[in-house]
Order: sequence, then C-alpha cells, then structure tokens
Amino acid sequence: MSPSVLLAATPSTGSGGSLDEAARQAGDAAGWVEQNWSTWLNTGLRIILIAAVAIVLRYVIRRALTNLIERMNRSAQAVEGTALGGLLVNAERRRQRSEAIGSVLRSVTSFLILGTAALMILGAFEINLAPLLASAGVAGVALGFGARNLVTDFLSGVFMILEDQYGVGDTVDAGVASGEVIEVGLRVTKLRGDNGEIWYVRNGEVKRIGNLSQGWSTAGVDVTVRPTEDLDRVRAAISAATEVMAKEEPWSERLWGPVEILGLDAVLLDSMTVRVTAKTMPGKALTVERELRWRIKRSLDEAGIRMIGAVPPQPEAGAADPTAAMAAPSAYASATSPQSLAATPLAPPSITK
Repeated sequence: MSPSVLLAATPSTGSGGSLDEAARQAGDAAGWVEQNWSTWLNTGLRIILIAAVAIVLRYVIRRALTNLIERMNRSAQAVEGTALGGLLVNAERRRQRSEAIGSVLRSVTSFLILGTAALMILGAFEINLAPLLASAGVAGVALGFGARNLVTDFLSGVFMILEDQYGVGDTVDAGVASGEVIEVGLRVTKLRGDNGEIWYVRNGEVKRIGNLSQGWSTAGVDVTVRPTEDLDRVRAAISAATEVMAKEEPWSERLWGPVEILGLDAVLLDSMTVRVTAKTMPGKALTVERELRWRIKRSLDEAGIRMIGAVPPQPEAGAADPTAAMAAPSAYASATSPQSLAATPLAPPSITK
C-alpha cells in the first residue's frame, strides 16, 4: 500500500474538530427550537385568532348596519307619495341621512376594531406600546391643532345629521345663507337660494339655524276693507270662501286645521284690517296664502264688499285746485318790461322831401 493511500485513510485532527463543532451547534439549535417552539406556536395561533375575530366582527357589524339602513330606506319609500308620506320626511332626505349615519358608524366601527386588533397583535410580540401610544397622542394633538377647522366641520356635520336638524328639501336660514337644502354632507351643506344660486356652507360656521319646513307652518292673510263695511258680512264672506277651500283637494291635505278669523288687526280712519290665519303643512304656507287671497277676493266681490289698500285713494271732484285754470305769469303782460319793449315792432322811417 502506498504512503499516499495511508495518509488519505488516516482521519485528520482538524477535520474532526470541524465536524464536532458543527454537530454541537446543530444540537444547540435543535435544543433552542425545542425549547421555544411552543412559544412560537402560541404566539402565531394568538395572532391568527385575533386577526380572524377582528375580521369576522368587522364584517358582521358592517353587514348589520347596512341591512338596517336598507330597511329604513325601504320603509321610507313605502309611504312616499301617500297622505302619510306628506307628514313624514321625504324619502330622499331619509336616504341621505341614513347613508351618512351609516357611513360614519361603519368608519368608526372599522377604526375601533382594526385599531384594537393591531395593538393586541403588537402586544403578542411583546413590543412595548408605551412609546408608540405616546407618539400617537402627540401626533393626534398636532393634527387636531393644524386641522381644527376640518375637525370642527366634521363633528358639527355628524351632530347635525344625528339630531336631524335639517335635511334635503328643507328651507332653512343658516345665518350666513338661506335657501332650500339640496345636499347634506359631513363637512359642507349645499343650499339653493331664491334666485337659483348654490351656497356652500361649512357646517362648523353655522352658529344658529332656523328650519322653516319642520313641524308646521302658519299662513297669514290681511284683508283690508273700508271702515264703513258691515263686519258680520265681511266675516260671513271670508268664512264661506275658507270652508269651501278646506273641503277641496289638495287644500284639504295642506290645511292642518280650520282657517281662523282672528278679528280686527287694525282700525284706521280710511280702512280696517281683518286678520286670517291657518296652520298648514310645512313649506306650504306661501301657497296657501295665495289661494286664500284669491278665494277671499272673489267672495268679497260677490258680496259687494270692496277691498282697499292696494290703490291709493283718489281726490274727490269737489276738492279741485282753484288755481289749476290760471295761466302762469308772463313777462309780456307788462308793456314796460324789457321783453315787451324788445318785441315791439319798429315804426317805419318817414321819408320827407
């Protein structure tokens, strides 16, 4: 056997040391894995369980909110166009309000559930959350100061929708603008003015608001007649007109009570005013007032009672101005005035031979 073969067959001390070191490291790694695999398994299962519960809970709550909003919209559409629907808020207003409330609730639900799940997952990794929460608090305060107008508009819009202060189709006076509400948002409300212009009003700028379409409205008509008219005949004529109106469509639905004759509102030397009022459906006061004036005027004409106040009284014939037929003074009336002298023709020159 050659010496080279013997050297190759004899194990070297260096290679034996490397194998022993590798085996020792492998054994240590296996022991470390064996000691910690249960912790890893528990942590992984905990994270999976937290994520699964958060996703399922978020889906269930959002689905329940969506079904509730759809049910509210279906109930509003069922009464739309009926007599009961006239007393309730219109379907478009209820739909927008419910959609806005649902959007806010879904966003808040997702933020709370997912945020809580994220913090629990970080806690499962044994991460110290105190610095993270402190940094988030500082960032939230800085964002609140920098975007305080946006936050104010958003919070004001949320409370306006939740409290149902106004909705689509309402006529409101927001102080900075007035008109009919055509869209209600969480930050901006759109109003259409009397001349067709559209006002964009930030919800945070609205300090007070008057809703002219909620509850009921009052229609008021002043009937001005001569002071010599018989009040009983005036009352009878007005009552006859209003009773017929209250029995006809669509005024029977728009009038929410009998038309009341309150009596004399003013008595002057040349006129007296009778006040007539009626409780009407919200937003229908102006229409009812116009119809009342129309019918009352026709009833008074049929009864021979003349209304006054629209045309100023004309002066009587006997009180004519005595100086109306006199001519204006003229400078030519005096023969010695410069104008008369200038207009006097010159005498022809005499020719003597």
